[in-house]
Amino acid sequence: MADINFFSRLSNLWTGFVSLWIADVEKEHPDIAYENAIRNATTRFVQLRNATAALIRRRDELSGRREKAQTELSQVVTELEAAIIQNDRELGAILLQKKKALDAELAELAVESEAAGAEADDAKSSLLSIQADINKLKAERDRMLAQFKSAKARLAIQEQMDGLSVDATVEALDKVRDHIKNTTAEARLGGELRNSDIDVRLQKLRASSGAVTAQSEFDQLVKARAATGQQAAAGKQL
Repeated sequence: MADINFFSRLSNLWTGFVSLWIADVEKEHPDIAYENAIRNATTRFVQLRNATAALIRRRDELSGRREKAQTELSQVVTELEAAIIQNDRELGAILLQKKKALDAELAELAVESEAAGAEADDAKSSLLSIQADINKLKAERDRMLAQFKSAKARLAIQEQMDGLSVDATVEALDKVRDHIKNTTAEARLGGELRNSDIDVRLQKLRASSGAVTAQSEFDQLVKARAATGQQAAAGKQL
């Protein structure tokens, strides 16, 4: 008993997985779902059409039997009138019994014909309803599949546009701008470095020139002092 329950639950689980998988497939391929629905409706239409045809055939057969019985009844009534006129009691009794049988048969056929006609009419109405549903499904399929394809196309375009979004373009431009700024700064840095080198050399040159000038001025002072001392010594000798 436990094994039976286990396999039953396993079968239900597998059926559930298959149903979910089919549902996912139908979502991605709605044309399959519509074709299945239309095919199922068409199958029901064919089955109902066969049943309706059988009902119509029975209705027509009953109608034919009623016409035949009515014709026989008319003939029997005529013959019965003749028997009454001829006072043929034996033939009259037979015809009277036949008339009663035909009256009963016609009454029964009337009930059956009415029922068969109603059943055939209901079946035809159902048949027309299913046919209308099939036409609606086909129209809906064409409309919905067109919308689905249009939506898929719009999504594809959106994905492409997302790949070329303004943010990505701006980010690329920012990188280009940064690269240009860095390149410009590097070029300016080279110039600044060259200028700094010249400034250092000029400062050294100026320092060197100052020392030379100071030494020259000092030498001149020494020479002037010596000259003054010589002049003073010469004055003393005089």
